[in-house]
Amino acid sequence: MSLPADWYHDPGIFARERGAVFGREWQLIGPESAFAHPGDYLASEIVGWRVFVIRDREGTLRGFHNVCRHRASPILDDGRGHCETLRCRYHGWVYDTAGALRRLPDFGEVSFDKAAYGLFPIRVETWRGLVFVNLDAAAGPLVPSLGELVELVAPYPIEDFAFVREEVFDIACNWKTYTDNFVEGYHIPGIHAGLNAAIDFKRFSTEGRNRIVIMRAPQRDGSIYGGVWLWCYPNMTLSVFPDGMNTSRIVPVDRRRARLVYNFYFRDASPEAMARHQRTIDVNCAIVREDFGICESAQGNLEAGVFENGPLSPLQERGVRYFHELLRRSLAEDSFALAGSGGPA
Repeated sequence: MSLPADWYHDPGIFARERGAVFGREWQLIGPESAFAHPGDYLASEIVGWRVFVIRDREGTLRGFHNVCRHRASPILDDGRGHCETLRCRYHGWVYDTAGALRRLPDFGEVSFDKAAYGLFPIRVETWRGLVFVNLDAAAGPLVPSLGELVELVAPYPIEDFAFVREEVFDIACNWKTYTDNFVEGYHIPGIHAGLNAAIDFKRFSTEGRNRIVIMRAPQRDGSIYGGVWLWCYPNMTLSVFPDGMNTSRIVPVDRRRARLVYNFYFRDASPEAMARHQRTIDVNCAIVREDFGICESAQGNLEAGVFENGPLSPLQERGVRYFHELLRRSLAEDSFALAGSGGPA
């Protein structure tokens, strides 16, 4: 059976997920190419935690909460950029790229140890040209958390693919409503006529193992895909093209809204190749948008109080079942008991 309906809108469930999942798991933040030079940064948000990664003057990638230690103002605007100095725009406190507090302009006599007021650090690691962060200082290393992804992507030269475009979508549903949709192909004939024509749906397969859901389908002539779609717990996707790939982050905004951050990469990023790549991007984005109406309508029904849960197909919805197992495990392993709402014991 699927998760109880209230898991898709209950504030208590969302708060639990924030701490037990997004506060502890490794999460993709962007391409390593965004940090080509010292001072290059990428700032983003993870379920209310503002964070950024920056390349320091020695060339090391460092991550921090985007929170000034004075009055909690963000230091950097969301997105990519470059700065020589980390200066809080609110009152001008200055930090170096290693996070140490350096100057407090017009503050007056300092009666505290400045060394104790550096930026709050977060973990940063890279894997094959992609940068990941973890808010939990006690978390294990990145690569084991990627599970089967490491082996599945080994045949593809993804570190040689050039980042060319980011597309951001906002969708009015819980992050799990969209994730459930992503990790199954059952809906393809009903929602994606173009994609259905480009694949052999009868041979579409879904498998969940070692923190990954693997979706495969033979491709027909004219398909933009390479026939492999991957999802990595808790919120990363990676889809292979014949000459590139895309990644996405399924980012909870609140219990009823999510943001999808898609990045597109190609082996050949020359101007001559971009017309062909633009078609791939356009087709992919159109497929993403086709899911919005059904996911948003389903979200409304999940909240209406009529539907509780439903049976999952043993043929078509193995990925949904596996995602739910991983989520239940994360919440069950949390240090606090989850009361009510059909939660894990």
